[in-house]
Amino acid sequence: MAFDCTVLTMFPEAFPGPLGVSLIGTAWREAGLWSLETVDIRGFSKDKRGFLDDTPAGGGPGQVMRADVIASALDSVERRGRPLLYMSARGRPLTQALVKQWASGPGLIVLAGRFEGVDQRVLDARGFEEIAVGDAVLAGGEAAAMVAIEACVRLVPGVLGQAESLSEESFEDGLLEHPQYTRPRTFEGLDIPEVLLSGNHAVIRKWRQDQRQETTRKQRPDLWAKATANQQAKGDKAR
Repeated sequence: MAFDCTVLTMFPEAFPGPLGVSLIGTAWREAGLWSLETVDIRGFSKDKRGFLDDTPAGGGPGQVMRADVIASALDSVERRGRPLLYMSARGRPLTQALVKQWASGPGLIVLAGRFEGVDQRVLDARGFEEIAVGDAVLAGGEAAAMVAIEACVRLVPGVLGQAESLSEESFEDGLLEHPQYTRPRTFEGLDIPEVLLSGNHAVIRKWRQDQRQETTRKQRPDLWAKATANQQAKGDKAR
């Protein structure tokens, strides 16, 4: 069964973008391991001028996308048990745990908003989950939608081809990935760490694990705190 993705957007021409290249693009266009459909929200406006937004209730700058227009666009799509995501800076952070959960399902339906956002009533009435790809505000949800879809699609069996390589990636066990190196052996006076050239796989595994811990501690102290707390909890349970 393919992993089916539908994006509700004002700009369907933005897709597939990076989703159409490399192994992920091949898995879509040639292998049929996943699918991508776009729905143009503008086609569901009941206004003769094609407007799908209006001024914010209570006043304020900008425009808000109308609940009735979004609802009509969504209701034109067969849901088939797929979760509904609304890409929003105020949403729940996108995590690898969420991605793995979604990737094991039938697909995603993603709403890419614009303007000042979407009327809250349609989000509540239809059961959208608000998701943020970072602590930053974008002009629209299209780029964020691509991030969420790509993160899921790459976990679909057969898309990347090397399932074993996924186990050492960032976030799989709460830690970031270790540094990577390849030829040439020396680049601008910098050498590949000797341990990686030793051929001793046990030593290499330990070095990589140590690097993952150090990188996480420096780059993401929040993740490091969670990882150490989890390890301590496991130790307490084992006693």
